[in-house]
Amino acid sequence: MSVSLRQLQVFVAVAQEKTITAASALLYLSKPAVSMAITELEKQIGHNLFERINNRLLINDHGRRLLPLADELLTRSDEIIKVLDTTGELSGHLRIGASDTIGNQLVPFLLRDFRNQSNHIDQELVISNSQVVIDKLMAFELDIGLIEGQGENKHLLGSDDLVMTPWLSDEMCIACAIDHPLSKRNSHSLFDLESHPWVLREIGSGTREHFLSRMAPRLDNWTIAFELRTTEAIINCAAAGLGLAYLSKLAARHAVANNRLKLIEVPLDLRRQYWLVRHKDKHLSPLLNRFISFSAQWQISD
Repeated sequence: MSVSLRQLQVFVAVAQEKTITAASALLYLSKPAVSMAITELEKQIGHNLFERINNRLLINDHGRRLLPLADELLTRSDEIIKVLDTTGELSGHLRIGASDTIGNQLVPFLLRDFRNQSNHIDQELVISNSQVVIDKLMAFELDIGLIEGQGENKHLLGSDDLVMTPWLSDEMCIACAIDHPLSKRNSHSLFDLESHPWVLREIGSGTREHFLSRMAPRLDNWTIAFELRTTEAIINCAAAGLGLAYLSKLAARHAVANNRLKLIEVPLDLRRQYWLVRHKDKHLSPLLNRFISFSAQWQISD
């Protein structure tokens, strides 16, 4: 049996894209060439790697067992090309996923400092909600994730195949329009928040999960005015008086400083943990190891 790197590259692309058409576009190959590569790989291995459902190819148990090995072999093949490089500089492509608050408020500065320290500039950044980042890590579409959310409860994110390391921490806040009735006082009880509509992130985001675990159980009567996918949209809706916003203090700080939002202080601990996340079977290349070590020690400058 002789499995080629090209076959593994096609396999990984199909596993991630889920259709022959999308994989062929990603790899700049014809659809027949992609289909043939998968067919030959399955024949050589002696197992089907996908379930064929309509026009989609969904990876099965055999495919899921092969995926981390294929990802590692492709990563190591890139390392082989550079093994005799004597410059001592890091090389390779680093795929980073970050949840919304972290990706917009922290990662740009983390990457700035990492580039200055390592001279490595070949990074890709995907910003989405925590669950999407986890899904992409599980599909080996990302090398490392930085997320908010229920990291201590990995089953809530859909997998035990994750290595999760506590990273930085943050504090959530409740904010309203500057002319909202609740803005007239400096402190409030949780009872004051009853019967108000909320502007929240979508299901799957770390911010939404934090609201549901920390705030919602303490309110008898709450409703969702708007469910939005970006923090900026939540800030604008709250500033327009469309509901109370639940978001990171880090993300709200400029709107508060510019007198667009007023923070509502309540007697509740709203701190939350950020997490560095990777798949347990992800090959730790020198580049990935360096980035993880750097991130673990990094602190944002004032």
